[in-house]
Amino acid sequence: MPYGTLYLIPVPLANEAAAKSFTPYLVDTINSIKEYIVENEKTARRFLKEAGLTTPQSELIIHDYGKHNRDMSKADFFKGLQAGNNVGLMSEAGCPGVADPGAEIVDKAHRMGIRVVPLVGPSSVLLALMASGFSGQSFTFHGYLPIDKLLRAKKIKELESQAIKLDQTQLFIETPFRNNPMLEEILKTANPKTKLCIAADLTAATEFVQTKTIADWQKKVPDLHKRPTIFLIYHGNK
Repeated sequence: MPYGTLYLIPVPLANEAAAKSFTPYLVDTINSIKEYIVENEKTARRFLKEAGLTTPQSELIIHDYGKHNRDMSKADFFKGLQAGNNVGLMSEAGCPGVADPGAEIVDKAHRMGIRVVPLVGPSSVLLALMASGFSGQSFTFHGYLPIDKLLRAKKIKELESQAIKLDQTQLFIETPFRNNPMLEEILKTANPKTKLCIAADLTAATEFVQTKTIADWQKKVPDLHKRPTIFLIYHGNK
């Protein structure tokens, strides 16, 4: 029996943003499958309902891939796929596999010879890059920077150097409740001419995206506490 297909299903980045986040094909897909591997079951079930799921949720098989259930030796995640059933993979928000532990599921699926199909949906990294005005030809996403202040300041200087040397946009994130200390460190460490884009609450009603030089940001510093944010650094030569 041929294996099923693993569908990578993006989840909205913000509450009340479902209508901005799914396509007719995504809706058709979720109504054709009854098994999911998810990072957050509550988030996943809410999204399926908002997206127009017609299958009773009591009939769904939900595999919890939260931080306490990531033992890849467990075969339960793949039994349905091996039996020929299509399965959906969902992150807590955004695209599965992008800054997301679901990449491990996708990697194993490839090694098992399972077909992987990514669906169109919101990615905070790409949305921020699109809106920044920075280079979209060459960019690097670094995930989280070091928590230690000295190491973090050193890393910020490294990113500035890479932006200049490679003409490359540098993207990174921070845990939302540590955004303000991160921004404070950037404004203290970076060159006044370096360009910084702050993209917060993407797709939400409170969305905030602005690009300024470090010198201009220092004149008025936004409050980013507990607001999901992408930081982007680019050189000030353009």
